[in-house]
Amino acid sequence: MTGQAPDISWKPSARRIADSNISRFIQFANRRYGATIDSGNLTDSPQLYEWSIREPENFWNALWDFANVIAQTRGSRTLVDGDKMPGARWYPDARLNYAENLLRRRDDATAIVFKGENRVRWQLSYADLYDAVSRTVQALEATGVAEGDRVAAFMPNLPDTIIFMLATASLGAIWSSCSPDFGTQGVLDRFCQIEPSILFAVEGYYYNGQAHDTLPRVAEIVDKLPSLKAAVIVSYTRDKPDISAIRDARHLEGFVAQHLEDFVAPWRGKEVKFRQLPFDHPLFILYSSGTTGAPKCIVHGAGGTLLQHLKEHQLHTDLKLSDRLFYFTTCGWMMWNWLASGLASGATLLLYDGAPTYPDPSVLFDFADAERMTVFGTSAKYIDALNKAGVKPAETHKLSSLKTMTSTGSPLVAESFDYVYNNIKKDLLLSSISGGTDIVSCFILGDPTLPVHRGEIQRRGFGMKVEVFSDDGQPMIGEKGELVCTASFPSMPVMFWNDEDGNKYHAAYFGRFPNVWCHGDFMELTDRGSAVIYGRSDAILNPGGVRIGTAEIYRQVEQLDEILEALVIGQQWDNDVRVVLFVRLREGLQLDEPLTQKIRARIRRNTTPRHVPDKVLQVADIPRTKSGKIVELAVRDVVHGIPVKNHEALANPGALEHFRDRDELRA
Repeated sequence: MTGQAPDISWKPSARRIADSNISRFIQFANRRYGATIDSGNLTDSPQLYEWSIREPENFWNALWDFANVIAQTRGSRTLVDGDKMPGARWYPDARLNYAENLLRRRDDATAIVFKGENRVRWQLSYADLYDAVSRTVQALEATGVAEGDRVAAFMPNLPDTIIFMLATASLGAIWSSCSPDFGTQGVLDRFCQIEPSILFAVEGYYYNGQAHDTLPRVAEIVDKLPSLKAAVIVSYTRDKPDISAIRDARHLEGFVAQHLEDFVAPWRGKEVKFRQLPFDHPLFILYSSGTTGAPKCIVHGAGGTLLQHLKEHQLHTDLKLSDRLFYFTTCGWMMWNWLASGLASGATLLLYDGAPTYPDPSVLFDFADAERMTVFGTSAKYIDALNKAGVKPAETHKLSSLKTMTSTGSPLVAESFDYVYNNIKKDLLLSSISGGTDIVSCFILGDPTLPVHRGEIQRRGFGMKVEVFSDDGQPMIGEKGELVCTASFPSMPVMFWNDEDGNKYHAAYFGRFPNVWCHGDFMELTDRGSAVIYGRSDAILNPGGVRIGTAEIYRQVEQLDEILEALVIGQQWDNDVRVVLFVRLREGLQLDEPLTQKIRARIRRNTTPRHVPDKVLQVADIPRTKSGKIVELAVRDVVHGIPVKNHEALANPGALEHFRDRDELRA
């Protein structure tokens, strides 16, 4: 990627640059912190990045002040043992509350707009939100919830879920959630590890126009969580259904199951006394996908999460008070946590729950027009699906308010950039972003002051010293290698739950390169400071000892009209690795020799001969996680006869059977 840059898909106007939060922050850092680079004041975004990694303490302090973080005290120390990973401690003397920062507004401005497919629309003001949080805080306290207790949720992306999370954080308790499309065992694999005292659970949810009853699963979950003191049932698809089965699921004295209305009925809104807690006080417990074993319980601190999200929202996404922020996500994906933090910038959250293509593929763009959406967050797979379906929102919708589109979940290929700019909107910042549950944020993401180069992620996150390492730990530019971070940052996990000696935490990120965070992505940094992700490192193909990113193959294959999606693995074969490509075709098509040769020819023409698959096989479905990511490792295990440890982590576990005992893979 060194040398000539790819085509520029979009350039910000001079006015957009001047009006951006980045430009305002640069002026602020120059004035307040004497920010300099090469003996001069900062003038642009690349210089700001260099300053942020050269003087990280000054950068994060400047961000704290710029974003007006509410805290009892910041303390005099910014970073202790900053050269240790893990072990660095940010703001060790600070005392603050995450929820207080999200509830700073109490006016009649709209805080949340909710849409549930074509059935439900709700709206809350900031004053309404504060009042609801206050009542929930009192109800939780009356139930005995205290600092450090775990509060779990089996909930859709409703306003109630945001309210419950904020009430939990107000008390210094720890929040953890799963979406209601999880099976019973998938929920228990997560919640049994953290032993919650309270469970918020929905009685049902809508998907593809159908109401799905969750109460039988809620009863099973309650029965297997002996730590529970109470279960609070939220009505969404029907009004106050019979919950006697949930009450009967537990026979311990003192356990209570009640409807949400009854839970909060005794309380009236009043001032919330936000607990002032250490910077690294546990806020969220998130989970690894769990496709190769029990999900890891990743604990994130309140201060690091808040500061990182403020940076990503206000600088990288240019979020302002007037903005209306949307991300298509469930409560089982870290993007829900990221979305919720948008309240700290005073924006309006646009929540959607249900199928993104029901009753037709334009439903989210209908939502965008109706609610004057300014930031549209989604996944690369969704954009590709729109392209495959021939959806052209630019011809059917105004989208006049939309200024930014973000994409994550998997690499966004160059052709998807073309689709967005040709068929959604030309004047649009398209930000491909990449990070993960591990840091509840991003390593690489957008920049509203820089051009968008086709197929590239614009920049490394401010304050994130991201590099690409070779196998022997040497930094590289213009070559593919491991995404690493060579300096500490505030949103590193506090710990893993039930990992007293820290061995699991250390092994997950620091086992390969000492004192360096190794994220597990196969990436390239360009000499322009942009980045390209080629897939997960553990899914990288290695035929003949040459490392190949899976995204390079997907990019070629999924441009063919016949192919809806694909999955590629490396199969151990004849003392080497051979590339095996599985394809899901459009309805009614069959994989024949001409199509097979067409696939191989395209890959050979646009990549290298080593990328060309030895086997191309048709499958009826491709397995994916609850957040929509395809699971190459699980398929690789099935092909090699290795048991897949956690089917509950998959949205469609039955799809694995399409890969098992294939005669074509025995020769």
